[in-house]
Amino acid sequence: MNRRTVRINVQNGYDVIIENGILSSCGTIIRPTVKNGRAAVITDSNVAPLYLQTVIAALGKADIKADSFIIEAGERSKNLDTLSEILEFLAEKRFTKSDTVIALGGGVVGDIAGFAAAVYLRGVSIIQIPTTLLSAVDSSVGGKTAVNLRSGKNLAGAFMQPAAVIFDPDALSSLPRKEFENGMAEVIKYGVLFSEELFETVKNGADSNNIAEIAEKCVVFKGRTVENDEFDAGERKLLNLGHTIGHAIEKCSNYTISHGFAVASGMAMAARAGEKMGITQAGTAEAIEKALEKYSLPTDTSFDPCSLASCALSDKKRAGETITAVIPERIGKCRLHGISVGELEDFIKKGKKQ
Repeated sequence: MNRRTVRINVQNGYDVIIENGILSSCGTIIRPTVKNGRAAVITDSNVAPLYLQTVIAALGKADIKADSFIIEAGERSKNLDTLSEILEFLAEKRFTKSDTVIALGGGVVGDIAGFAAAVYLRGVSIIQIPTTLLSAVDSSVGGKTAVNLRSGKNLAGAFMQPAAVIFDPDALSSLPRKEFENGMAEVIKYGVLFSEELFETVKNGADSNNIAEIAEKCVVFKGRTVENDEFDAGERKLLNLGHTIGHAIEKCSNYTISHGFAVASGMAMAARAGEKMGITQAGTAEAIEKALEKYSLPTDTSFDPCSLASCALSDKKRAGETITAVIPERIGKCRLHGISVGELEDFIKKGKKQ
């Protein structure tokens, strides 16, 4: 057994547990949270055929009665209509405050199931079981939950810390290569933000031999950031590296471009803009581009700066007439930089490849 455990010290605290093969025994970890022995597993149409029965069987071994609700896979399901369907399901099944919601899937499932747990009966326990690299290293940890509105991404949500996060790296073996690459954008982000060592490791290659260790390092970086700023008032905003432009790219594409691919473009563009502004050390943008290209991730976008700026004006990181961008100073160190609404289009222009 090679279990890795990261403690996240917010509110009552919780563990992020990383272990190969843990899906088949996850019931023993979940059991203390499920006071009445009832759980609702929320998953999607891609994950259900792969892992739903494994998890339900593991819950059964721990004397947990499980119901399941399957949403259509994809970002377009992350909306108020799907949220309403999940809430009605919980109510029809007469789930109580003593029961637990389990999010089994990627970032969309984790976000919407977490939000449902936050608002159903004003809050029931949520366990996150990420099955994608992106959700394992980023979205399953830290308590941010949300759905998209027509005006933009993640505009309705709540902070809802999980009772535990359980990640089985073996689940990554079923991912299409493109989904693995999608998650690597967030891994590279953590290297750019916090660790030249992690950045070099990833640049040299991530695979099944080192992905558990890489995931653990990302979770440690995110966990410490969340502990210092749980409600996103300061330092935690650094985790939005690449996201201001990235979310705009997602919206402009009508969410046909995945989150990680959009963030990859946004990260490279922020570095190029930073170099032109004299904030970013020369050569940083090129290093980021090479790391992204190793995983077939984009480093630019075909959308024009005007359209991107318009979409970004609805971004949740906007405060009045200012949007907080994250700009690398060098690999391993970034800064928050306020950009006025009037300057945003020019910032994006600076980030475009010439």
